[in-house]
Amino acid sequence: MQAVPVPFTSEDYAARMARLVDQAVDAGLDGVIVTPGPDLVWLTGYRPTAVTERLTMLFVAPNMRPTLLVPILERPDAEAADGASAIGMTDWVDGTDPYEAASRLLQPDGRFGISDSAWAMHLLGLQSALPDTRFGALSQRLPMMRALKDDNELGRLSLAGAAADATFEEILKVRFAGRRETDVAADLARLLRECGHEQVDFTVVGSGPNGANPHHEAGDRVIERGDAVVLDFGGLMHGYGSDTTRTVSVGEPSRELREVHEIVRRAQQAAFEAVRPGVPCQEIDRVARAVIAEAGYGERFIHRTGHGIGVTTHEPPYMVEGEEQLLQPGMCFSIEPGIYLKGRFGVRIEDIVSVTASGGTRFNNTDQALQVVE
Repeated sequence: MQAVPVPFTSEDYAARMARLVDQAVDAGLDGVIVTPGPDLVWLTGYRPTAVTERLTMLFVAPNMRPTLLVPILERPDAEAADGASAIGMTDWVDGTDPYEAASRLLQPDGRFGISDSAWAMHLLGLQSALPDTRFGALSQRLPMMRALKDDNELGRLSLAGAAADATFEEILKVRFAGRRETDVAADLARLLRECGHEQVDFTVVGSGPNGANPHHEAGDRVIERGDAVVLDFGGLMHGYGSDTTRTVSVGEPSRELREVHEIVRRAQQAAFEAVRPGVPCQEIDRVARAVIAEAGYGERFIHRTGHGIGVTTHEPPYMVEGEEQLLQPGMCFSIEPGIYLKGRFGVRIEDIVSVTASGGTRFNNTDQALQVVE
């Protein structure tokens, strides 16, 4: 039987908003504006049943109670959210100006971070109501807002990773040769749900030459014996993400495929061993890239080494050159080096990793050896 995480409490949400205020002050902001999307869910537990043109915004600032502005017809749903008791709530009525209502909650000449998911029409409406106010994207102003996970969040990420591992173990049992990529992708989606995911975000199945495209959308290509197949899949479980990649061989692999796969495996392992508190994110990218470059495939590793994961499957921090953010215990991210040989095949190996006090731990633990499928 799958473990069930402890529900988040209003105290958990209140603590997140208090930390957000401290981060905003440190960043020189007068407050933060949060719109429907992952930020709002993480801070309040509220996920509107439908995101429409009607304005919904959470306002978080020093010396005020966090306040959610909602359309009056959606207020009952907002009041039922898990974190509702940790916030104040006000509403607006159709036919009135929601931006005027919002402006009463903002410092007229302040500087605010705003969710990346904010609709342009809402940001422009705020700018019109408060022409002296400045806004900046939260991903730029407070990129680490959700980066440090607590024990409950880490537990959910661990469960999601284990479910993705179970999915991989089961997909190894299905037939690949003679079937379309979309058939295997459908199997992955079904297995993710059977293993506990409430949402499937992606099922990349890149066979043969399609594997050389890191974000290939599964298509109608029929998988052939001798193909390498990149399997990259994940979604949300208990509200937190999974994301893992393994590359398999349909039938006996060629010597070249074995060699390339081993280079990627060594790069992934070296990057994992470099994880520890105080290491810059870019160092994880450098370590993985150095292994691949030394083997002569540096130009064939064409993406960053990793991305953060939490209530979304891609979020800060990013393991990429130029990212000087230092790793801290509680950060979770992917390590996913790859080699892509255009027109022939690709190889990628990906695990989700969490930073601990002494190093790192994996949330994906399936065998990294090159698996042979039929």
